[in-house]
Amino acid sequence: MRHRYIGGTVVAALVALGWSSVGSAQEGGFQTPLNTEPVLPIPTGHVGEPGFYATAEYVMLQQTRALGEQVVAVRGFRDTSGLISGVVGTFVGPGSDALNTRRMGQREFQPGFRTEIGYKFDTGTRLYANYMQVYDAHYSAGATFAPLAYRQIELSDTFLYAPVYNYHPAFVGPENDTAADTALGSGFNTVGIWNAAEVMDIKFTQRFQQAEVGMRVPLFESELSTVYGMAGGRFAWFFERFAWRTVDIANDGEALPQYVAWYSNTLSQRMYGLFVGCGHEVYLGNMFSASLDLTAAAFMDVIKYRAKYKLGDYSVQSKYGRESFSLVPSGTAEFNLWFYPTEGIQMRIGYMGMTFFNTRYMREPVGFNYGNIDPNYGVKWFRLVHGFNVGIGFFF
Repeated sequence: MRHRYIGGTVVAALVALGWSSVGSAQEGGFQTPLNTEPVLPIPTGHVGEPGFYATAEYVMLQQTRALGEQVVAVRGFRDTSGLISGVVGTFVGPGSDALNTRRMGQREFQPGFRTEIGYKFDTGTRLYANYMQVYDAHYSAGATFAPLAYRQIELSDTFLYAPVYNYHPAFVGPENDTAADTALGSGFNTVGIWNAAEVMDIKFTQRFQQAEVGMRVPLFESELSTVYGMAGGRFAWFFERFAWRTVDIANDGEALPQYVAWYSNTLSQRMYGLFVGCGHEVYLGNMFSASLDLTAAAFMDVIKYRAKYKLGDYSVQSKYGRESFSLVPSGTAEFNLWFYPTEGIQMRIGYMGMTFFNTRYMREPVGFNYGNIDPNYGVKWFRLVHGFNVGIGFFF
């Protein structure tokens, strides 16, 4: 009866999906089913042979929505001339929350993929490189001039206000902004695109990528299980962007590009580091096995902060940017069930969890000082990326 041992999987990689058995009993390893029937017309390898392998895998992951709570806009407006209320700068309206980053829907699962190529030596040692990416997760919310109930007699709750200040004169908005401007025969009583606006919406986007190069070495083997060690270099990237659009429609219904303001805040964290870990795989019988891989990593986090205001016609803008660095520890775990339908082919389904400590996040994404944009960033002590994977690998 022929023998071979089953390869495990590196946590952030498709590593062992395409790893074939190491060879005969004389070469070591544990007894696994050698299913050579049916013989498929594909160029897969044979038990005990070294060679290249390739894998493809579908992943469905969910990550921590790293966004703090902030009130972006309230209902009402500020009387900048004093002609409406009788007092300059008086706020008119209920002041209730109209737009808040807390209300942006539930967290989403993000579909994606993992691929890997590698080479397995006849000793069982394996060198590999892999890449994983999940598609963007989008969260959004909006507010308009139509509240749930028109509770204010003067209809002040049909306007939206955000406390942006120190802005360029190009952002003053329409001259006749409200019915009060027409009634008074004097415009600019609610100066600013963010003052007495009709439409505001916000959007938060998250993206995650990971890649690694490494090696895996068998440490202990028996007839029913194998223990292996893993080490190498790993790259991880968290990309997050917050966007906010404000539209201030004139009282006559005119909505020019000059009456639109855009704000964006981008946080990019590229992490470079090393990882080390171990795994254990157990033969379950009848062409099946199960594996558990654990790794720990230390990253240097290269953080880039970017924020910007711009007018709707792109004629005027204000920018903010800086960089910083931090150390990010990380721990990962991955459990997989393996199936070997025929020689040279491996399939798996599993669950993975990746934790990151000491990353950054947007505690308050909006900086309301146009002239000196000052969004509030904080430390996210714990960030989790987790979900399911399923894929297939071929050993050539």
